[in-house]
Order: sequence, then C-alpha cells, then structure tokens
Amino acid sequence: MSSEMQSIYISFLNRLDIEALNIQDDEILAAVELGLRMQGEGKTVIHPRMHLEPGIANGHFNVLRGYIGGNIGMAGVKIVGDFVDNYKRGLPSELATLQLFDPETGIPQAIIDAAGITDMRTGAISALGAKYLAPSNPRILCHIGARGTAYWNVRLMDRLFDFEEIRVHSRRPESRQSFAARLEQDLGKKITVTDDWESAVVGADIVVEASRLNQPTPLLKTGWIKKGALVMPYGTMSAVELDLLDIMDKVVMDDWGQAKAGQFGALREHVKTGRLTEETLHAELGEIVVGSKPGRESDDETIIFWHRGLSLSDIALGHAMLKKGEKLGIGQKLRFA
Repeated sequence: MSSEMQSIYISFLNRLDIEALNIQDDEILAAVELGLRMQGEGKTVIHPRMHLEPGIANGHFNVLRGYIGGNIGMAGVKIVGDFVDNYKRGLPSELATLQLFDPETGIPQAIIDAAGITDMRTGAISALGAKYLAPSNPRILCHIGARGTAYWNVRLMDRLFDFEEIRVHSRRPESRQSFAARLEQDLGKKITVTDDWESAVVGADIVVEASRLNQPTPLLKTGWIKKGALVMPYGTMSAVELDLLDIMDKVVMDDWGQAKAGQFGALREHVKTGRLTEETLHAELGEIVVGSKPGRESDDETIIFWHRGLSLSDIALGHAMLKKGEKLGIGQKLRFA
C-alpha cells in the first residue's frame, strides 16, 4: 500500500454509544420509513440474505447486504448471529455488527453495534406495516414471543395506536412475565400475560408471531384469526398452518427477493409449495408507502404481512444513528489507513 494514501478513519459506535444517543421512537420510525420510501422509489439495491450455519450450536448467522441512494447514500453489510440458547449463558440471542461503506469508493465509513439496531428496525417495520395495513382503530394487540425484537414490536406499535389491550405469550413463563413487567413499566399500561397461544390470539386486531421454535411447528391456528385482522408472522421457524393464506385477502412482504432465498422463515413452505408466488403477492411494503399500490382498503380485509428483515432498514437506521452521533459528539474514530 502506498505511503501517500490519504488517512482513513472509521466511525465506531459500540453498545454504550448507541444507548447514549437516546434515539427516540419517532426517530426510529422516520429513519426506517425513509428507507422503505427509497425502496419504493427504486433508489435501492438489495440482495437476499445469506445464512451461515457453523453446525456446532443451536443457531446460525444471517448476512444482509444492500445500498440506499438519495439522502442516505450508503452501502452496508450486517452480520447477525441468531443463537436460540444464548439465554442460558446470560447473552442475548442476537448479537450483530453493521458496516457502512461509501458506495462510490468502497471506503469503510462506520462499524456499528447492530444488536439494538436489529431489534429497533424490526419493531419499526412491524409498526409501519401496521400503519399501512392494520384495520382502522385497532384496539387489541397479540404478541407471541418475548425475546429479541419483541420489545420494540410492541413499543413502536403502541406508539402509533395506544392499544386498549396488549396480550403477550411465550414458551417460558419467566420470559413472558419479565417481558410484560418491562412493557408495563415503559408503556404505563397493564399487559395481559396468557398461558397459551389461543387466549392471546382470538379476537386480536393485530397478531404478531415472533416465536423462537427449534423446528417448524404449526402452533398458530388459522381458525383463531379474526376476520379483518392483520397477521405478522416472522419467526425463523414457521409456526403457521399451510391454510393460513387461504383466509387472506392480501399478502404483503417487505421484499419479494427475500422469499426466494434460504431455508428459514414463517411462509417458507408456502413459497416452496407454490401457495405464495410473485403473482399472488399483493405488494411490497415500500410500494404501499409511496402509493404505487394500495394498502388496506377496508376493515373487512384480512391481511398478512411477512417481513424477513431488510438490510435497507439496518442501513437507514444505522445512518441516522451515525449522523446523530456526529452531531452530539458520541462515538469513536478508528484509524483504518
């Protein structure tokens, strides 16, 4: 390498820096919605996620890649581990890093702790999906799953809708109880904890399925879904029945390309068996955000929104955090060259 090469510094935001940013709910939603808008306007490049399975533990790595143009102007790669048994070691199930690059030169711009970004942007996608696809004035939210992205799903959706009732369920009693306690403290409202899936699901206007299963198991029964509900299943291992799509008026995804890659996902079997195709997909969420395709058109529509998680959302939120850190003087500079 030439000694005359210009000095390059990388911005580094660790977990403590992310906490110090104190990013607000509305900032998260705005950043992720901007990414969706750029996608809907065709100003992005996104590749299907890739999986790396070491085969030595109950987990795998997801590798997400993309580029956003416009006011963001960043390429990015996120690598996130998803290890179900990490709680036994006192660790979160998901640990991640996001790298941002100048798309014109390839120069590394930032390395950001992305575990929090993963949770926040997933919650934002759930909330924004509900913004465009939920029935008017939804009053009851059901959330299956209590770890990882669960907290931000509930928090950001409640920010938009201020639910009358929030029901939560997860496999382990201690997990769902602690989850409910945290939500009650932060949201200032009573959370209903259920001992089974059916009690949580029946009658809910919005059903989020973010369970942590070891293998596909159809625990979410199609017959429990209320007509006119919005259903968002996105567990790594499918928890839905094959006939779930039979009752849906619209199927929406964050990105159709994600449906064609990998062996994981809530509707993986539906894609493999031809129950969900590019022709039967109503829209990608970005198309609805920019108005090129309609979202919900009546309260009688029963809609499913399957989001696989987009590198675009990671990049958009990471970019917003990077800019806020620069403004507030939070973060570090690492010498690269």
